[in-house]
Order: sequence, then structure tokens, then C-alpha cells
Amino acid sequence: MKYRTLGPALEVSAIGIGCMPMIRDGNITYGVATEDESTRTIHEALDLGVTFLDTAQIYGPFQNEELVGQAIRGRRDGVVLATKFGFKFDGLEIVGVDGSPANARASVEGSLQRLGVETIDLFYQHRVDPNVPIEETVGAMGELVAEGKVRFLGLSEAGPDTLRRAAATHPITALQSEYSLWERDVEDEILGICREHDIGFVPYSPLGRGFLAGGITSLDDLAPDDWRRNDPRYSAENMPANLAIVAAVKAVADRHGVSNAQIALAWLLAQGDDIVPIPGVKRRETMRDSAGSAEVQLTTADLAELDEAAPRGGTAGPRYTERGMKMVRL
Repeated sequence: MKYRTLGPALEVSAIGIGCMPMIRDGNITYGVATEDESTRTIHEALDLGVTFLDTAQIYGPFQNEELVGQAIRGRRDGVVLATKFGFKFDGLEIVGVDGSPANARASVEGSLQRLGVETIDLFYQHRVDPNVPIEETVGAMGELVAEGKVRFLGLSEAGPDTLRRAAATHPITALQSEYSLWERDVEDEILGICREHDIGFVPYSPLGRGFLAGGITSLDDLAPDDWRRNDPRYSAENMPANLAIVAAVKAVADRHGVSNAQIALAWLLAQGDDIVPIPGVKRRETMRDSAGSAEVQLTTADLAELDEAAPRGGTAGPRYTERGMKMVRL
């Protein structure tokens, strides 16, 4: 495994692991998961040199952090553990965003307990709360750093102005936002701001929620409760056009003798040494394949071919429903 540095000082594996799909009965499912296989997947990832594990309070909710915490028990050394806060709950129901200092403090205590650790390596605000100034949220998160409960701070889906204001309040080590061959809007402004402030970039959904891997060609390929049935880009109207991107990825993959997923991840890695994708996995087979993408070297011609096939704004459909889109780039 190769390694990269987020921000000035957080070293992580060049490919991380998105743990969101790993629980069976959570609020966001991407096919069937089993606790045993998910745990084995984390263990094997660590054996392969993957150090960067990403979870969140909202996944489950709460169950995902518990699974990850149990999986790393006895293996905490060397693991870079990232989790996120930023929502309010009524029991297990998510009822809105909450970026208040009080919620930051309460959330970190809950995450520490569920993960079974004394310190969280990277603590993100999951979604920006438009009703709480980012200076207040990040200021409170910074207090958690001073207390030793958190090592580094991150934001997720923050817009340009928010990102600048946050960085002026406390050093931000990473921004996590969607980025892939079919979602390139961060190239317009966000990536440049990150680089101005030495903020690493962590792409989530780097495979288009699995679409770029090439195994999904119709909604019939998804289970009835699969979250992706709500994704506009997977709709019957948009999927045929988006399959053209998959075909272009496959052409490059065939030349290299590797998987579609490895090409899509290698493309992201080629966009800068400050970029660390976190493909979501729940099985060892998928994890092994994703981890191998760090060894794939794309040529200039490969990159040009992929850029032409998947230009910015070229994907059919928005990346979220209208409700989801209102929560990003704030």
C-alpha cells in the first residue's frame, strides 16, 4: 500500500475504506451485508496496509460506529479513524442538522464510547448547519482537539465561503465531498480552496455508489430496499446515458487488465497527491480490488480519454434528490 498525507500531518493509506455499507439493517443499505464478513473485511484491509477507516454517527444510525469499534479492538495502533457528527435525532430517527457546540461535544462523547477509543483521529462535521455560524461549530470542535478527544478536524460538503471561514477559525485537515468521474463539480472551485489552505481532499462515493464498477445496468440489479433506487442518476431515465461513462472506463480497464473500479479510483488518485478516496465496501473481495488501485498507473492518453468521456457536468441527473441537494455546498 502507498501512503499520502492529508493536511500538513495526517498520514493515511492512499486508499481508505468507507464503512457505511457494512451493517445489515441500517438506514442506508447497498445490498446485503453481514457483520461477520464486514469485520473480516476490516481485518484484511488492515493486513494489506489500509489504515484509513471512515464511519459516521448517522450510519445505522450508531450501529456502524459500534461495528467498526469492535472490529479494531486490539488493533487500534496504526488505524486512522474518521467519524462524523452534525445531525439531530429523535431516538433513531434523524430529524435535522445540528452544528451547535453542544451537539459537537455530546456527539464526540457518544462516538468515543461506541468506537471504544480514547481519541478520534479525524472528526468531521457531516453537513453544514445553515443556522449555526461555522466559526461556532469549528471553534467547539477545536476545543475537542485541545482536550485530546480529537486529533484533526474535517468538514463534509462545505461550500467555498464556509470552507474559507472554517480554515480561518481552526486548521482543517480534510474536506470530504463527493468526487468521481461522474461527479466533478469540486474541480470548479472547491479543490483550489483546499489547496490554498493545505486541506486534504477525501472523495466519498468515488465509484458513483458502485455504478462505475460496471455491475449495474438496470434497476433490476438492485434489491428493493437498496438506497440507490432513490438516486436520480440510477433512474430509468438517466441510467442509459450514464452507462456511456462506464463503457469508457471499461475500455481503459481492459487495456490495463484490471477492473473498472481500479481505473475509476486510479483516475482520482491521479488528480493530486492530496486526494484519498474512500470507496465503500462490505466484502473482502471488493476491498482487495479497491486497495489494488493504488498500484495502477494511468497514462496521459488514458487520462485524456477518461476526461473526454466524463467531462464536468456530463452526467445525466443530479447526484441527490432535491432534498439532498439542499444540504450540500453550504
